[in-house]
Amino acid sequence: MTDPMHIAYLTGEYPRATDTFIQREVSALRDQGFTVSTCSIRRTGAEHLVGDEQRAEQGRTFHVLEAALRPITALRAHLRALGSPRRYLRALKLVIKTSPGGVKPTLYQLFYFAEAVVLADHLRRNGVQHLHNHIAKASCTVAMLCNELSGIPYSFTLHGPDIFFEPIRWRLDAKIARARFVACISDFCRSQGMSFAHRRDWSRMHIVHCGVTPDRYDSAPARNGNHLLFVGRLAAVKGVPVLLEALVEARRDNPDLRLSLIGDGPERAELQAEAQALGLGDAVNFLGYRSQSEVADMLAKVDALALPSFAEGVPVVLMEAMAAGLPVVTTRIAGIPELVEDSVSGHLVPPGDVSALSDALRDVLADPDRAAQMGVAGRAKVRAEFDISQEAARLGGLFRAYHSDQPPNAVRAPLPAQTGDQQ
Repeated sequence: MTDPMHIAYLTGEYPRATDTFIQREVSALRDQGFTVSTCSIRRTGAEHLVGDEQRAEQGRTFHVLEAALRPITALRAHLRALGSPRRYLRALKLVIKTSPGGVKPTLYQLFYFAEAVVLADHLRRNGVQHLHNHIAKASCTVAMLCNELSGIPYSFTLHGPDIFFEPIRWRLDAKIARARFVACISDFCRSQGMSFAHRRDWSRMHIVHCGVTPDRYDSAPARNGNHLLFVGRLAAVKGVPVLLEALVEARRDNPDLRLSLIGDGPERAELQAEAQALGLGDAVNFLGYRSQSEVADMLAKVDALALPSFAEGVPVVLMEAMAAGLPVVTTRIAGIPELVEDSVSGHLVPPGDVSALSDALRDVLADPDRAAQMGVAGRAKVRAEFDISQEAARLGGLFRAYHSDQPPNAVRAPLPAQTGDQQ
């Protein structure tokens, strides 16, 4: 019997209330037999520790920046790294090569290097065989430099949309070229990565969806047709101002219609003031961050989920809502149409279109039987393609395949039991 493969996960902040899908992925990989150590550049704030799961994960996570700021820890890590002077110098060269230029960005690159030295030392001392990153921005730069320093291979999950706004600055091309493989959350995401990657690297870019645990959302609630839910960061990119205006229009036909918002963010106070100014008053309830269990409970009580974002990857909250049997109303952008089929599992509307959003909301609320049919279709879609146990198995298969130098000839990462070419 072989020893379990030891993988380290690295993100900018872990765990976060907004990134519960990463926690589910880590848990599912552990269930597969992998040893998974979690690493976070920064320690997450208390507002993200919304449940026992988050508190437990933070307690066993290595915090890179805190370690790098301890002089003795940092000095020892650098001295051990200098035991391989060629690697150390190559990593410093990579710092300069991948800097976007300018004094401040180069200083940040040097900070990332200092973090990478400490992380590499931590991984070597703990026998980590592979490093995996989520998000692909600053923490992925640390992962890339850590790879150069330690020789430990790395991979990353490419999400978007932020990375696609500044792919040159974040040297997405270099990260893809140096990674053992890249897990892309959608075909759309993969296409965007391919547009910046060299053709020789395309074959190492595979589709692995983010996922949910569908059984967690099993329920048969009695819904009354007048309660909408939004879950996400309270920022302009999520389209909440558009949702508030659409709610005003929809309430002309359904005066009892109300909206609950789960999440927090930089524009919460402004959005609360806007809701009051629009005369929504008690019709809108800002709930702040909630635990995974609390989100699941709320999904069992509402009639539909609305997510009118301007930029997304493939939102996990849509998967959660669909798994709960809810129709969803969202925007026709990025990878969302790969999850939500218009007029089948919900409605897709143009981003920023208040009237179209209002019409779609009224439609899913006006016909409970049709809304139920949409919920059944959405749940079936999530079970088939966005179940975390299957998606983590696909990712685990990639870890094992590349570790044994037998990469799959497939765009969609195959389930381990599957063989042969898949496109």
